[in-house]
Amino acid sequence: MASATEPVLECRGISKFFPGAIALDAVDLTLYPGEVHALLGENGAGKSTLIKCLTGAYRRDAGKILLDGEEISPGSTQDSQKLGIGTVYQEVNLLPNLTVAENLFLGRQPTRRGLISQRKMLTMAGDLLAEFGLRINPAEPLSAYSVAVQQVVAIARAVELSGKVLILDEPTASLDRDEVQLVFSVVEKLKARGLAIVFITHFLDQVFEISDRATVLRNGRVIGTRELKNTSQTEIVTLMLGRQLEDRIQDRAPARTGDTLIELKDFGKRGVMEPFDLTVRKGEVVGLAGLLGSGRTETAGLIFGAIQADQGEALLEGRKIGLGSPREAVAHRFALCPEDRKNDGIVGDLSVRENIILALQARQGWFRPLPKAKVNELAEAYVKALDIRLASLDMPIRLLSGGNQQKALLARWLATNPVFLILDEPTRGIDVGAHAEIIALIEKLREDGMALLVASSEMEELVAYSTRVIVLRDRRQVRELKGDEITTSNIVAAIADDTMAEAV
Repeated sequence: MASATEPVLECRGISKFFPGAIALDAVDLTLYPGEVHALLGENGAGKSTLIKCLTGAYRRDAGKILLDGEEISPGSTQDSQKLGIGTVYQEVNLLPNLTVAENLFLGRQPTRRGLISQRKMLTMAGDLLAEFGLRINPAEPLSAYSVAVQQVVAIARAVELSGKVLILDEPTASLDRDEVQLVFSVVEKLKARGLAIVFITHFLDQVFEISDRATVLRNGRVIGTRELKNTSQTEIVTLMLGRQLEDRIQDRAPARTGDTLIELKDFGKRGVMEPFDLTVRKGEVVGLAGLLGSGRTETAGLIFGAIQADQGEALLEGRKIGLGSPREAVAHRFALCPEDRKNDGIVGDLSVRENIILALQARQGWFRPLPKAKVNELAEAYVKALDIRLASLDMPIRLLSGGNQQKALLARWLATNPVFLILDEPTRGIDVGAHAEIIALIEKLREDGMALLVASSEMEELVAYSTRVIVLRDRRQVRELKGDEITTSNIVAAIADDTMAEAV
């Protein structure tokens, strides 16, 4: 980090409130010239909200933003650009049908005698790109180049428009290793020029490779800021997940597993998830642990056919099956409760009753409606069994609390009598009471002989109910823990790629 005593940007006590929620709670952040400052946290930590406050997309409800010691209040992204704050996102926000030069100077093209001077614009574009080490033809359409090159073009445009603070929001999420190095080479040049750079990513290796400091957010609050040269990945993971790392071996009888139900061999999809092997037995809960972006949700989607694998094979009780779509998975009596229940799970305007019988009706076929008596019987039985709190089965499911929505989703799939249940973050965003009830349900289903795969960022939960835990990192399996090996310390050590915390 370049030596600097005065920060270029300061956030002091930034707060943002939404109906029923505190998105940011008195957040402080300081950026110095010539540093890369990583902004870290799981989903819902507050990263995006803070960036939107900085760039004028949101109005903050409290606190101050100081740029070069002067308070600013950007009312739009254009305001923030004029003040000196530029942003580059994962999805390149440029126009692929235009040339590289046109994208670089869109809205401020050089003119000659009142007309745009293409020659001058191409010369300026070539000179600008050369500063970033990019030797490409600026007269070519942007779409002719790789995503990594497009990212560099987006960075060059943002720096030229702004020039004091650059925010990089997941810029490397869809890049391979060589492409990441191209972007990082540009970041190093910008550091040397004295820019303050905010780097948001879920790849911890990249954080430690390029960043000088890191600030961790959790539940809208700053948990800590660390100099990365004096910090381990384990410490950062612990700050992000908020877990005490004492070893815990649960006082419970070992799970009595049955025969192998599902077996996946060399299963994966290029660019999404590295090929993996996985076996799940009847009466077993296999936990998937890892940070955001580690591959938990991708693994669940591949097994359920929501993401189509391009290699490997799947066996159900020794018989080869296809998993090319959710329809095929449901036909094999697989079930998936997704991570984002509001967007991918519930149908908000349908009644609780209609949501509960949705999967069963889909499996039977829409032209063979279930008898009303059976629909009511099933819905009432699961509402009672799962203690779903509601005024009426006819009420829209969107009016239920988060925990009751989650239980209704579970009811939907249990009504299909599945042999294999996949749960992606089953306790996220629900109240304490519903949280405990869902954990108890997972344990009961396991005891009843069902096979379950549970992806969760709640490590203590995984320790409590998993018979095995598979740790994912950078979209690949890195370790499998079983028996007494399943502790929070070992999970964190595997996520951080440190030496195992215990002798196993």
